[in-house]
Amino acid sequence: MNRREFIAGGALALAAAPVAVTGKEPDARPGEIAYARTLPVKVETDVFVAGGGPAGVAAAVAARAAGARVFVAEGFTCFGGMGTAARVPEFMPWGDGVRDLACGFGTRFRARLKAAGGMPGQGGAFDFEVVKRVYDEVVAESGADFLFQTRVIDVVRAGDAITHAVVAAPSGIWAVKARVYIDATGNGDVAVQAGVPFEKGDATGHMMPASLLSSWFGVDWERWAQERPKGLPQPFGAELARACADGVFAEPDLHLSAVCRFPGGYATANVGHLFNLDGTDERSLTKGYVRGRVSMKEYERYFREYLRRGFENVRLAETAALMGVRETRRIMGDYVMTLDDYMKRAVFPDEIGRYSYPIDIHPSSADKAAYEKHREEFDRLYRYKRGESYGIPYRILCAKGVRNLLVAGRCVSTDQKVQASIRVIPACYLTGQAAGMAAALAVAGAGDVHSVDVKALQRKLKDFGAYLPNAAV
Repeated sequence: MNRREFIAGGALALAAAPVAVTGKEPDARPGEIAYARTLPVKVETDVFVAGGGPAGVAAAVAARAAGARVFVAEGFTCFGGMGTAARVPEFMPWGDGVRDLACGFGTRFRARLKAAGGMPGQGGAFDFEVVKRVYDEVVAESGADFLFQTRVIDVVRAGDAITHAVVAAPSGIWAVKARVYIDATGNGDVAVQAGVPFEKGDATGHMMPASLLSSWFGVDWERWAQERPKGLPQPFGAELARACADGVFAEPDLHLSAVCRFPGGYATANVGHLFNLDGTDERSLTKGYVRGRVSMKEYERYFREYLRRGFENVRLAETAALMGVRETRRIMGDYVMTLDDYMKRAVFPDEIGRYSYPIDIHPSSADKAAYEKHREEFDRLYRYKRGESYGIPYRILCAKGVRNLLVAGRCVSTDQKVQASIRVIPACYLTGQAAGMAAALAVAGAGDVHSVDVKALQRKLKDFGAYLPNAAV
Protein backbone atom coordinates (compact mmCIF):
# COMPACT_ATOMS: atom_id res chain seq x y z
CA MET A 1 0.00 0.00 0.00
CA ASN A 2 1.46 3.39 -1.01
CA ARG A 3 1.16 6.59 1.03
CA ARG A 4 -1.83 7.92 -0.94
CA GLU A 5 -3.76 4.63 -0.55
CA PHE A 6 -2.97 4.57 3.18
CA ILE A 7 -4.33 8.11 3.70
CA ALA A 8 -7.46 7.39 1.64
CA GLY A 9 -8.11 4.16 3.53
CA GLY A 10 -7.79 5.98 6.85
CA ALA A 11 -10.30 8.62 5.75
CA LEU A 12 -12.82 5.94 4.76
CA ALA A 13 -12.39 4.17 8.09
CA LEU A 14 -13.13 7.39 9.96
CA ALA A 15 -16.18 8.09 7.83
CA ALA A 16 -17.54 4.61 8.50
CA ALA A 17 -17.07 4.77 12.26
CA PRO A 18 -20.41 4.45 14.16
CA VAL A 19 -19.43 7.15 16.63
CA ALA A 20 -16.99 10.03 16.45
CA VAL A 21 -15.05 12.18 18.87
CA THR A 22 -16.60 15.62 18.93
CA GLY A 23 -15.72 19.02 20.35
CA LYS A 24 -12.71 20.03 22.36
CA GLU A 25 -11.25 17.31 24.54
CA PRO A 26 -12.24 18.02 28.17
CA ASP A 27 -9.59 18.43 30.82
CA ALA A 28 -8.55 15.33 32.75
CA ARG A 29 -6.55 14.87 35.93
CA PRO A 30 -3.53 12.56 36.09
CA GLY A 31 -4.64 8.96 35.91
CA GLU A 32 -7.84 9.88 34.05
CA ILE A 33 -8.94 10.34 30.45
CA ALA A 34 -11.77 12.48 29.17
CA TYR A 35 -13.57 11.93 25.90
CA ALA A 36 -16.82 12.82 24.13
CA ARG A 37 -18.75 10.74 21.61
CA THR A 38 -21.76 11.21 19.39
CA LEU A 39 -24.14 8.27 19.84
CA PRO A 40 -27.12 7.11 17.80
CA VAL A 41 -30.49 7.03 19.57
CA LYS A 42 -31.75 3.60 18.52
CA VAL A 43 -34.85 3.38 20.73
CA GLU A 44 -37.46 5.96 21.71
CA THR A 45 -40.14 4.77 24.10
CA ASP A 46 -42.41 5.76 26.98
CA VAL A 47 -40.90 3.58 29.70
CA PHE A 48 -37.35 2.25 29.76
CA VAL A 49 -36.69 -0.67 32.13
CA ALA A 50 -33.06 -1.35 33.00
CA GLY A 51 -32.67 -4.96 34.10
CA GLY A 52 -34.81 -8.01 33.37
CA GLY A 53 -34.82 -9.74 36.73
CA PRO A 54 -38.14 -10.47 38.48
CA ALA A 55 -38.71 -6.78 39.26
CA GLY A 56 -37.87 -5.66 35.72
CA VAL A 57 -40.08 -8.26 34.06
CA ALA A 58 -43.02 -7.44 36.34
CA ALA A 59 -42.49 -3.72 35.67
CA ALA A 60 -42.44 -4.21 31.91
CA VAL A 61 -45.59 -6.35 31.83
CA ALA A 62 -47.48 -3.99 34.15
CA ALA A 63 -46.49 -0.87 32.22
CA ARG A 64 -47.62 -2.49 28.97
CA ALA A 65 -50.91 -3.54 30.59
CA ALA A 66 -51.43 0.12 31.46
CA GLY A 67 -50.91 1.15 27.83
CA ALA A 68 -47.33 2.46 27.82
CA ARG A 69 -44.70 1.63 25.22
CA VAL A 70 -41.90 -0.27 26.95
CA PHE A 71 -38.30 -1.19 26.20
CA VAL A 72 -36.29 -3.53 28.46
CA ALA A 73 -32.49 -3.77 28.42
CA GLU A 74 -31.14 -6.91 30.11
CA GLY A 75 -27.39 -7.18 30.46
CA PHE A 76 -27.27 -10.98 30.63
CA THR A 77 -28.58 -13.60 28.18
CA CYS A 78 -31.96 -14.30 29.81
CA PHE A 79 -34.61 -12.84 32.06
CA GLY A 80 -34.75 -13.78 35.72
CA GLY A 81 -31.51 -12.46 37.20
CA MET A 82 -30.74 -14.21 40.49
CA GLY A 83 -33.48 -16.77 39.85
CA THR A 84 -32.04 -18.03 36.55
CA ALA A 85 -28.51 -16.88 35.68
CA ALA A 86 -27.40 -17.05 39.33
CA ARG A 87 -29.18 -20.38 39.89
CA VAL A 88 -31.23 -19.36 42.95
CA PRO A 89 -33.91 -22.07 42.67
CA GLU A 90 -36.67 -20.90 45.03
CA PHE A 91 -39.21 -18.10 45.09
CA MET A 92 -39.34 -17.82 48.90
CA PRO A 93 -42.71 -17.16 50.59
CA TRP A 94 -45.62 -15.97 48.48
CA GLY A 95 -47.72 -15.02 51.48
CA ASP A 96 -48.14 -14.73 55.21
CA GLY A 97 -49.07 -18.34 55.88
CA VAL A 98 -52.77 -17.57 55.48
CA ARG A 99 -53.08 -15.88 52.10
CA ASP A 100 -51.03 -15.06 49.02
CA LEU A 101 -49.50 -11.57 49.09
CA ALA A 102 -47.46 -11.47 45.89
CA CYS A 103 -50.65 -11.25 43.84
CA GLY A 104 -50.96 -9.90 40.33
CA PHE A 105 -47.99 -10.60 38.10
CA GLY A 106 -46.47 -12.98 40.64
CA THR A 107 -49.37 -15.35 41.15
CA ARG A 108 -50.14 -15.41 37.43
CA PHE A 109 -46.53 -16.19 36.59
CA ARG A 110 -46.42 -18.96 39.20
CA ALA A 111 -49.60 -20.54 37.79
CA ARG A 112 -48.22 -20.40 34.27
CA LEU A 113 -44.90 -21.87 35.40
CA LYS A 114 -46.66 -24.77 37.13
CA ALA A 115 -48.76 -25.44 34.02
CA ALA A 116 -45.54 -25.57 31.97
CA GLY A 117 -44.04 -28.17 34.33
CA GLY A 118 -41.57 -25.66 35.69
CA MET A 119 -41.86 -26.48 39.41
CA PRO A 120 -40.81 -30.14 39.71
CA GLY A 121 -38.63 -29.66 42.78
CA GLN A 122 -39.61 -30.46 46.33
CA GLY A 123 -41.01 -27.48 48.23
CA GLY A 124 -41.71 -25.44 45.10
CA ALA A 125 -38.16 -25.32 43.72
CA PHE A 126 -38.23 -24.47 40.02
CA ASP A 127 -36.62 -25.53 36.75
CA PHE A 128 -34.35 -22.75 35.51
CA GLU A 129 -34.80 -23.44 31.81
CA VAL A 130 -38.59 -23.49 32.03
CA VAL A 131 -38.50 -20.25 34.02
CA LYS A 132 -36.40 -18.62 31.28
CA ARG A 133 -38.81 -19.71 28.55
CA VAL A 134 -41.91 -18.60 30.46
CA TYR A 135 -40.35 -15.19 31.15
CA ASP A 136 -39.58 -14.89 27.42
CA GLU A 137 -43.18 -15.73 26.59
CA VAL A 138 -44.87 -13.35 29.02
CA VAL A 139 -42.68 -10.39 28.06
CA ALA A 140 -43.08 -11.04 24.34
CA GLU A 141 -46.85 -11.49 24.71
CA SER A 142 -47.10 -8.21 26.61
CA GLY A 143 -45.82 -6.35 23.56
CA ALA A 144 -42.77 -4.93 25.33
CA ASP A 145 -39.64 -4.54 23.22
CA PHE A 146 -36.54 -6.08 24.79
CA LEU A 147 -32.91 -6.93 24.15
CA PHE A 148 -30.48 -9.23 25.94
CA GLN A 149 -26.76 -8.53 26.32
CA THR A 150 -27.66 -4.85 26.49
CA ARG A 151 -26.52 -3.08 29.63
CA VAL A 152 -26.90 0.50 30.83
CA ILE A 153 -23.50 2.12 31.31
CA ASP A 154 -24.46 5.76 31.76
CA VAL A 155 -27.30 8.25 31.67
CA VAL A 156 -27.70 11.80 30.45
CA ARG A 157 -29.40 14.05 32.98
CA ALA A 158 -30.71 17.56 32.38
CA GLY A 159 -31.82 19.35 35.53
CA ASP A 160 -33.99 17.01 37.59
CA ALA A 161 -34.75 14.54 34.78
CA ILE A 162 -32.98 11.80 32.85
CA THR A 163 -33.15 12.44 29.11
CA HIS A 164 -31.32 9.38 27.78
CA ALA A 165 -29.85 6.09 28.92
CA VAL A 166 -26.58 4.99 27.34
CA VAL A 167 -26.23 1.24 26.74
CA ALA A 168 -23.46 -1.09 25.61
CA ALA A 169 -24.44 -4.01 23.37
CA PRO A 170 -22.72 -6.29 20.86
CA SER A 171 -23.38 -3.71 18.13
CA GLY A 172 -21.66 -0.94 20.09
CA ILE A 173 -22.65 1.93 22.35
CA TRP A 174 -25.96 3.71 21.74
CA ALA A 175 -28.74 5.57 23.52
CA VAL A 176 -32.37 5.12 24.54
CA LYS A 177 -34.74 8.05 24.94
CA ALA A 178 -37.71 7.58 27.28
CA ARG A 179 -40.11 9.65 29.33
CA VAL A 180 -39.81 7.53 32.48
CA TYR A 181 -36.98 5.22 33.57
CA ILE A 182 -37.18 2.20 35.89
CA ASP A 183 -34.01 0.97 37.57
CA ALA A 184 -34.42 -2.77 38.13
CA THR A 185 -30.71 -3.56 37.92
CA GLY A 186 -30.43 -4.84 41.49
CA ASN A 187 -27.37 -2.69 42.09
CA GLY A 188 -29.16 0.59 41.40
CA ASP A 189 -26.83 1.35 38.48
CA VAL A 190 -29.11 3.83 36.71
CA ALA A 191 -29.87 5.75 39.90
CA VAL A 192 -26.19 6.02 40.80
CA GLN A 193 -25.32 7.22 37.31
CA ALA A 194 -28.06 9.83 37.69
CA GLY A 195 -26.51 11.07 40.94
CA VAL A 196 -29.12 9.69 43.37
CA PRO A 197 -27.73 9.17 46.91
CA PHE A 198 -27.43 5.59 48.16
CA GLU A 199 -26.30 3.48 51.09
CA LYS A 200 -24.39 0.19 51.20
CA GLY A 201 -24.34 -2.34 53.99
CA ASP A 202 -24.30 -1.52 57.68
CA ALA A 203 -22.91 1.57 59.40
CA THR A 204 -19.39 0.53 58.37
CA GLY A 205 -20.40 -0.36 54.80
CA HIS A 206 -20.12 -4.09 55.47
CA MET A 207 -22.50 -6.12 53.27
CA MET A 208 -23.88 -9.61 53.37
CA PRO A 209 -21.67 -12.26 51.76
CA ALA A 210 -22.48 -13.56 48.29
CA SER A 211 -22.70 -17.20 47.18
CA LEU A 212 -21.78 -18.94 43.94
CA LEU A 213 -24.62 -21.42 43.56
CA SER A 214 -24.20 -24.85 42.02
CA SER A 215 -25.94 -27.88 40.51
CA TRP A 216 -25.18 -31.53 41.35
CA PHE A 217 -25.95 -35.04 40.10
CA GLY A 218 -25.89 -38.44 41.80
CA VAL A 219 -27.93 -37.92 44.99
CA ASP A 220 -29.86 -40.89 46.33
CA TRP A 221 -32.90 -38.97 47.51
CA GLU A 222 -34.75 -42.05 48.79
CA ARG A 223 -31.90 -42.90 51.14
CA TRP A 224 -31.62 -39.27 52.22
CA ALA A 225 -35.32 -39.20 53.10
CA GLN A 226 -34.86 -42.24 55.35
CA GLU A 227 -31.56 -41.28 57.02
CA ARG A 228 -31.43 -37.49 57.06
CA PRO A 229 -30.83 -35.80 60.44
CA LYS A 230 -34.02 -34.72 62.18
CA GLY A 231 -34.81 -31.59 64.16
CA LEU A 232 -32.25 -29.30 62.51
CA PRO A 233 -33.06 -26.00 60.72
CA GLN A 234 -30.77 -27.09 57.87
CA PRO A 235 -30.11 -30.87 57.89
CA PHE A 236 -27.67 -30.64 54.97
CA GLY A 237 -25.31 -28.77 57.28
CA ALA A 238 -25.44 -31.41 60.01
CA GLU A 239 -21.76 -32.35 59.68
CA LEU A 240 -20.31 -28.94 58.88
CA ALA A 241 -18.78 -28.32 62.31
CA ARG A 242 -16.90 -31.66 62.15
CA ALA A 243 -15.72 -31.02 58.60
CA CYS A 244 -14.56 -27.51 59.50
CA ALA A 245 -12.67 -28.85 62.52
CA ASP A 246 -10.96 -31.38 60.23
CA GLY A 247 -9.78 -28.63 57.88
CA VAL A 248 -11.94 -29.57 54.90
CA PHE A 249 -12.63 -25.91 54.09
CA ALA A 250 -10.01 -23.23 53.45
CA GLU A 251 -12.50 -20.79 54.99
CA PRO A 252 -14.71 -22.55 57.56
CA ASP A 253 -18.39 -21.66 57.25
CA LEU A 254 -21.09 -23.05 59.55
CA HIS A 255 -24.01 -21.70 57.50
CA LEU A 256 -25.23 -23.93 54.68
CA SER A 257 -28.21 -22.13 53.18
CA ALA A 258 -30.08 -24.75 51.17
CA VAL A 259 -29.98 -27.84 48.98
CA CYS A 260 -33.03 -28.26 46.75
CA ARG A 261 -34.30 -31.68 45.73
CA PHE A 262 -35.24 -32.53 42.13
CA PRO A 263 -36.18 -35.81 40.42
CA GLY A 264 -33.48 -38.07 38.98
CA GLY A 265 -30.88 -37.53 41.69
CA TYR A 266 -30.42 -33.87 40.74
CA ALA A 267 -29.86 -31.09 43.30
CA THR A 268 -29.19 -27.39 43.33
CA ALA A 269 -27.14 -26.05 46.21
CA ASN A 270 -26.91 -22.64 47.85
CA VAL A 271 -23.72 -23.54 49.71
CA GLY A 272 -20.73 -21.50 50.74
CA HIS A 273 -20.37 -17.82 51.49
CA LEU A 274 -17.91 -15.43 49.86
CA PHE A 275 -17.23 -12.99 52.65
CA ASN A 276 -16.19 -9.37 52.12
CA LEU A 277 -17.36 -9.45 48.51
CA ASP A 278 -18.61 -6.23 46.92
CA GLY A 279 -21.02 -6.93 44.07
CA THR A 280 -20.36 -3.47 42.62
CA ASP A 281 -16.60 -4.02 42.33
CA GLU A 282 -15.32 -6.10 39.43
CA ARG A 283 -12.06 -7.03 41.17
CA SER A 284 -13.93 -8.24 44.22
CA LEU A 285 -16.35 -10.22 42.04
CA THR A 286 -13.51 -11.79 40.06
CA LYS A 287 -11.82 -13.03 43.22
CA GLY A 288 -15.20 -14.33 44.38
CA TYR A 289 -15.81 -16.35 41.22
CA VAL A 290 -12.35 -17.93 41.44
CA ARG A 291 -12.69 -18.74 45.14
CA GLY A 292 -16.28 -19.97 44.72
CA ARG A 293 -15.32 -22.45 42.01
CA VAL A 294 -12.44 -23.78 44.10
CA SER A 295 -14.75 -24.20 47.11
CA MET A 296 -16.97 -26.63 45.20
CA LYS A 297 -14.27 -29.30 45.46
CA GLU A 298 -14.37 -28.77 49.23
CA TYR A 299 -18.14 -29.15 49.29
CA GLU A 300 -17.93 -32.24 47.10
CA ARG A 301 -15.66 -33.82 49.72
CA TYR A 302 -18.01 -32.68 52.48
CA PHE A 303 -21.04 -34.22 50.80
CA ARG A 304 -19.31 -37.53 50.00
CA GLU A 305 -17.25 -38.12 53.13
CA TYR A 306 -19.09 -36.28 55.91
CA LEU A 307 -22.76 -35.82 55.07
CA ARG A 308 -23.08 -39.18 53.28
CA ARG A 309 -26.65 -40.59 53.69
CA GLY A 310 -27.12 -40.76 49.91
CA PHE A 311 -24.53 -38.16 48.91
CA GLU A 312 -21.58 -40.59 48.55
CA ASN A 313 -21.67 -40.49 44.74
CA VAL A 314 -22.56 -36.85 44.21
CA ARG A 315 -20.69 -34.91 41.54
CA LEU A 316 -20.70 -31.27 40.51
CA ALA A 317 -22.57 -30.44 37.29
CA GLU A 318 -21.92 -26.69 37.13
CA THR A 319 -21.51 -23.46 39.02
CA ALA A 320 -23.72 -20.50 38.14
CA ALA A 321 -22.70 -18.07 35.42
CA LEU A 322 -23.72 -15.13 37.62
CA MET A 323 -22.75 -14.48 41.24
CA GLY A 324 -25.51 -14.84 43.83
CA VAL A 325 -25.38 -11.32 45.26
CA ARG A 326 -27.68 -10.64 48.21
CA GLU A 327 -26.93 -7.00 48.90
CA THR A 328 -25.27 -3.98 47.34
CA ARG A 329 -26.65 -0.44 47.06
CA ARG A 330 -29.91 0.78 48.52
CA ILE A 331 -31.13 3.80 46.55
CA MET A 332 -32.53 6.61 48.65
CA GLY A 333 -36.10 7.55 47.84
CA ASP A 334 -38.82 9.86 49.09
CA TYR A 335 -39.10 7.58 52.13
CA VAL A 336 -36.69 5.12 53.72
CA MET A 337 -38.45 2.06 55.11
CA THR A 338 -36.90 0.95 58.42
CA LEU A 339 -36.83 -1.88 60.91
CA ASP A 340 -39.33 0.10 63.01
CA ASP A 341 -41.82 -0.13 60.12
CA TYR A 342 -41.16 -3.86 59.88
CA MET A 343 -41.65 -4.41 63.62
CA LYS A 344 -44.90 -2.38 63.63
CA ARG A 345 -46.29 -4.40 60.68
CA ALA A 346 -46.73 -0.96 59.18
CA VAL A 347 -49.70 0.21 57.14
CA PHE A 348 -49.09 3.10 54.73
CA PRO A 349 -51.56 5.38 52.92
CA ASP A 350 -49.55 4.91 49.70
CA GLU A 351 -49.29 1.13 50.06
CA ILE A 352 -48.60 -0.76 46.83
CA GLY A 353 -48.41 -4.23 48.36
CA ARG A 354 -47.82 -6.24 51.52
CA TYR A 355 -45.19 -8.84 52.20
CA SER A 356 -44.03 -11.23 54.91
CA TYR A 357 -40.53 -12.69 55.15
CA PRO A 358 -38.04 -12.69 58.05
CA ILE A 359 -35.02 -10.43 58.32
CA ASP A 360 -32.61 -12.70 56.46
CA ILE A 361 -29.16 -11.15 56.91
CA HIS A 362 -26.55 -13.86 56.33
CA PRO A 363 -23.58 -14.05 58.74
CA SER A 364 -21.00 -11.34 58.10
CA SER A 365 -18.10 -13.70 58.81
CA ALA A 366 -17.36 -17.40 59.20
CA ASP A 367 -17.13 -17.43 62.99
CA LYS A 368 -19.70 -19.15 65.20
CA ALA A 369 -20.87 -15.92 66.89
CA ALA A 370 -21.88 -14.42 63.51
CA TYR A 371 -23.78 -17.58 62.63
CA GLU A 372 -25.62 -17.60 65.96
CA LYS A 373 -26.56 -13.92 65.47
CA HIS A 374 -28.07 -14.80 62.10
CA ARG A 375 -30.12 -17.65 63.56
CA GLU A 376 -31.34 -15.42 66.39
CA GLU A 377 -32.53 -12.72 63.99
CA PHE A 378 -33.98 -15.06 61.38
CA ASP A 379 -35.62 -17.64 63.65
CA ARG A 380 -36.66 -15.68 66.73
CA LEU A 381 -36.03 -11.96 67.08
CA TYR A 382 -37.85 -10.58 64.02
CA ARG A 383 -40.06 -13.46 62.90
CA TYR A 384 -43.73 -12.80 62.19
CA LYS A 385 -46.68 -14.92 63.24
CA ARG A 386 -49.02 -16.48 60.69
CA GLY A 387 -51.21 -13.87 59.02
CA GLU A 388 -48.86 -10.93 59.72
CA SER A 389 -47.28 -8.75 57.06
CA TYR A 390 -45.84 -5.30 56.42
CA GLY A 391 -46.93 -2.67 53.93
CA ILE A 392 -44.70 -1.46 51.09
CA PRO A 393 -45.11 2.28 50.45
CA TYR A 394 -44.91 3.71 46.94
CA ARG A 395 -42.47 6.38 48.14
CA ILE A 396 -39.60 3.87 48.46
CA LEU A 397 -39.73 3.41 44.68
CA CYS A 398 -39.31 7.14 43.87
CA ALA A 399 -35.63 7.98 43.44
CA LYS A 400 -34.73 11.07 45.41
CA GLY A 401 -34.22 14.22 43.34
CA VAL A 402 -35.00 12.77 39.88
CA ARG A 403 -38.48 13.42 38.58
CA ASN A 404 -38.69 10.55 36.08
CA LEU A 405 -36.86 7.68 37.78
CA LEU A 406 -38.36 4.76 39.72
CA VAL A 407 -36.47 1.95 41.42
CA ALA A 408 -37.71 -1.64 41.85
CA GLY A 409 -36.25 -4.82 43.28
CA ARG A 410 -33.64 -5.35 45.97
CA CYS A 411 -32.23 -1.80 45.79
CA VAL A 412 -35.40 0.08 46.83
CA SER A 413 -35.20 2.70 49.61
CA THR A 414 -34.90 0.80 52.89
CA ASP A 415 -32.45 0.28 55.70
CA GLN A 416 -30.27 -2.83 55.73
CA LYS A 417 -32.62 -4.85 57.92
CA VAL A 418 -35.69 -4.35 55.73
CA GLN A 419 -33.62 -4.93 52.58
CA ALA A 420 -32.85 -8.40 53.96
CA SER A 421 -36.59 -9.19 53.82
CA ILE A 422 -37.75 -7.34 50.70
CA ARG A 423 -34.94 -8.57 48.43
CA VAL A 424 -36.50 -11.94 47.47
CA ILE A 425 -38.39 -12.77 44.27
CA PRO A 426 -42.07 -12.41 45.32
CA ALA A 427 -41.39 -9.00 46.87
CA CYS A 428 -39.52 -7.99 43.69
CA TYR A 429 -42.66 -8.81 41.72
CA LEU A 430 -44.61 -6.45 44.01
CA THR A 431 -42.25 -3.48 43.68
CA GLY A 432 -41.79 -4.19 39.97
CA GLN A 433 -45.46 -4.22 39.03
CA ALA A 434 -46.06 -1.07 41.08
CA ALA A 435 -43.16 0.72 39.37
CA GLY A 436 -44.49 -0.31 35.95
CA MET A 437 -48.02 0.92 36.67
CA ALA A 438 -46.72 4.17 38.20
CA ALA A 439 -44.45 4.78 35.22
CA ALA A 440 -47.39 4.41 32.83
CA LEU A 441 -49.44 6.85 34.90
CA ALA A 442 -46.55 9.33 34.92
CA VAL A 443 -46.23 9.03 31.13
CA ALA A 444 -49.93 9.77 30.76
CA GLY A 445 -49.47 12.85 32.97
CA ALA A 446 -46.60 15.27 33.40
CA GLY A 447 -43.89 12.60 33.60
CA ASP A 448 -43.21 13.20 37.29
CA VAL A 449 -43.21 9.95 39.26
CA HIS A 450 -43.26 11.82 42.58
CA SER A 451 -46.64 13.37 41.83
CA VAL A 452 -48.45 10.23 40.63
CA ASP A 453 -52.00 10.02 41.98
CA VAL A 454 -51.58 7.24 44.54
CA LYS A 455 -55.27 6.35 44.64
CA ALA A 456 -55.28 5.98 40.84
CA LEU A 457 -52.18 3.80 41.13
CA GLN A 458 -53.80 1.63 43.78
CA ARG A 459 -56.92 1.23 41.63
CA LYS A 460 -54.77 0.17 38.67
CA LEU A 461 -52.86 -2.30 40.83
CA LYS A 462 -56.05 -3.81 42.25
CA ASP A 463 -57.40 -4.23 38.73
CA PHE A 464 -54.09 -5.95 37.90
CA GLY A 465 -54.70 -8.39 40.74
CA ALA A 466 -52.66 -6.89 43.60
CA TYR A 467 -53.59 -7.57 47.20
CA LEU A 468 -54.21 -4.14 48.78
CA PRO A 469 -56.49 -4.57 51.81
CA ASN A 470 -55.67 -1.11 53.21
CA ALA A 471 -56.09 0.94 50.04
CA ALA A 472 -59.03 3.34 50.38
CA VAL A 473 -60.13 3.10 46.76
